[in-house]
Amino acid sequence: MSDTLKGICLKVGAVSLFTALMAIIKATSDDVPPGQAVFFRSVFALPVLFVWLWFHGQLREGLKTQRPLGHVMRGLAGTASMSLRFFCLGVLAFPDVTALGFTTPLVLTVLAALFLGETVRAFRISMVCLGFAGVLVILWDQISGAPRAGIEVLATGLMLISAALAAFAQMFVRKLVDTENPAAIVFYFMMTTCVLSLLTIPFGWTRPDGQVIALLVLAGLIGGVGQIMVTLAYRHAPASIIAPFDYSAMLLAVAIGYVWFNEVPTWSVVAGATLIIASGVLIIWRERRLGMQNKRVLTGSSR
Repeated sequence: MSDTLKGICLKVGAVSLFTALMAIIKATSDDVPPGQAVFFRSVFALPVLFVWLWFHGQLREGLKTQRPLGHVMRGLAGTASMSLRFFCLGVLAFPDVTALGFTTPLVLTVLAALFLGETVRAFRISMVCLGFAGVLVILWDQISGAPRAGIEVLATGLMLISAALAAFAQMFVRKLVDTENPAAIVFYFMMTTCVLSLLTIPFGWTRPDGQVIALLVLAGLIGGVGQIMVTLAYRHAPASIIAPFDYSAMLLAVAIGYVWFNEVPTWSVVAGATLIIASGVLIIWRERRLGMQNKRVLTGSSR
């Protein structure tokens, strides 16, 4: 098996695990509040990370950091995003949450231009606009005045905020990767999330039964495995090749939503998700072509 194919398989596997994790959180949302779910998801991912580091002999070196404040900032944004998403999973249909989550790369494109000084060309701007048009399509039920529970309207708005916060978290990660080990980035994020989630205890943690606890522990474990698989995927294949496979989560979300939660996505969600996914894939395709062109120019100039 080629390295590229390994990377694709690892990415699809990671996406499948993360989608299953979200499904577990939704299934247990009536039994535990979001803050408690965040704690389980984070604390039980840590043993997986420790075992992986120990197996590769990086348990000490892999966790060294030169930028503790950067990890804190990433942790704050990521924890807030995760908490809001877990809340939304308990309110909205599973495919809806997944589709709205795809707006993160679009927001990241804007943030990269504003804060990281990245050049954003007309093509990317137009694709971002196309993606946000997809968001408006998903929101059509609310915009058109169709009857919908107030909590669902609130959750839709919070899901968009969650996606924006996730983009901020990824922006911090882009800065951290220059000096930090990927394992350290994951570890300190999980630690920050664990600490922050404990602050929600006064707001009403519950005592779930054994089955719910088992599901939450499983969510944490598969989250840890999924994180490692993502790291390995990007080691085997370029990001421009495997990034589009993030969108396979939409197909999985529709299937899981139908089988597990008896949910059928509306036409507005399907159409909007299609526009968002198309915009993301086209941005990746365009950037890959530009990268190949730049590589040819550099190769030609060095001869």
